[in-house]
Amino acid sequence: MAASAGPRPGWSRRAQYSLFFSFLAVVAGMIVGLVLLILSLVAPQSYAAVRGAALDVTAPIGGALNEVTTTVTGLVGGAGDYWNAANQNARLKRDRAALMRRMVEARAILEENQQLKAALQLRERSQDAIAAGRIVGSSLDSPRRFAIISVGTNEGIEIGMPVRAAEGLIGRIIDAGAVASRVLLVSDRANVVPARILKGGQPVIATGRGDGTVDVRPLEVGKNPFRPGDIIVTSGAGGLYPPLIPIAKVIRLDDDGAIAIPIADPARVSFAIVQRPYEPMAQAASAAGSEDL
Repeated sequence: MAASAGPRPGWSRRAQYSLFFSFLAVVAGMIVGLVLLILSLVAPQSYAAVRGAALDVTAPIGGALNEVTTTVTGLVGGAGDYWNAANQNARLKRDRAALMRRMVEARAILEENQQLKAALQLRERSQDAIAAGRIVGSSLDSPRRFAIISVGTNEGIEIGMPVRAAEGLIGRIIDAGAVASRVLLVSDRANVVPARILKGGQPVIATGRGDGTVDVRPLEVGKNPFRPGDIIVTSGAGGLYPPLIPIAKVIRLDDDGAIAIPIADPARVSFAIVQRPYEPMAQAASAAGSEDL
């Protein structure tokens, strides 16, 4: 016959002691209960005194247990409140982030609509405007500075035509496809624009530096007429660009000239118009120069 899985209580001295003391506790409980029952029947006053003494003994223990229970309940409730507050705070942060995204999107749409409105108004005012289009890309991270505008030969665009936005001059067309054209920006090294200082009218030459800025030099050697904040505009000389189109703003002086930043930055301008050359004969020269790029 196979042995049982575990030892019987009789085989373990610890189990024997446990059973013995359990039996004694039961017998003691029965005796105490019987004594209290007899006492309550025979001597009610004495029984009341015993009950009072027992109450005095157990009251501190009950109070301590009650305090422990209250503390544990408070801790659990506080943890629940903290968890709820943390969840609510996280939800409010998500709602705030979503609201900020919508605000940024709304602001971008508003700025784009304002630029489109300004471009359309500029086209209406400019009798020599050919077409208005969106600037869909620009090479601002390379030495060459180009932009792509979403109008082409289908709208009458030709190589050599100047491109401008409501803010100022952007450049000129150097390649024209059916629905898109490539623009040589004023900040490109190959783009030289006859210009003048708006305040004072001194003639200057604006040449792109290939790093997003424009180098402006006076025609009169030995004299630096520039001041920080000066606005450089087209002069109309050369016949390609119409006069008085803002080109750049002077940010610092050089040895005999100044460094300026373009006012119409393709990174911030969404729409532009393409114009006829100020003098038609200048377009042929500009187209010939574009073939060398």
